[in-house]
Amino acid sequence: MSKNHFDLNKLYQTHKVLVYNVALNYLQNIEDAEEVTQDVFVKVYQSLDSFKEESHIKTWIYRITINQSLDLIKKKSTKKSFFSFGRKSENEYEYNNSSDFEHPGILLENKEDAKVLFETINTLPENQKTAFILAKVDGLSNPEVAEIMEMSISAIESLVFRAKNTLKEKLSNKFEEYRKKK
Repeated sequence: MSKNHFDLNKLYQTHKVLVYNVALNYLQNIEDAEEVTQDVFVKVYQSLDSFKEESHIKTWIYRITINQSLDLIKKKSTKKSFFSFGRKSENEYEYNNSSDFEHPGILLENKEDAKVLFETINTLPENQKTAFILAKVDGLSNPEVAEIMEMSISAIESLVFRAKNTLKEKLSNKFEEYRKKK
């Protein structure tokens, strides 16, 4: 397949919001999401000749976005010294969980809840996190998630179920801690 088969500008216009939103859900940082969005479309352009059309182009772009987002998370978490709240921190957990992220789609009064939710989502194992974000945050169907993650529908259902249970338990614990402080 040649790159001429696809209108690259149309591909970008059609999928840029989707790519940005998926990256934002993973990274909770606007600048990082913008960087990943650019990287995804560079990779799409470079890899278009190898796209086999065995899946939908949207599914392929989703996969690239997830991989680019996870790569950026790994790259950031392997830095030797971590920066947190204006001071250096050697504690990776503290760095990864000190989000001051404000999701543009969240209403002002829900920002604190959204911050806690995204911090908790970030503690999930990678596959559970991906399945949960695609199914519950992005609203994709289980068959769509299965195609993107290249897994069976029942495996996706299991991952989402486990993610929801883990989130319920962790959020319940956070709520209990919060109530004890008041």
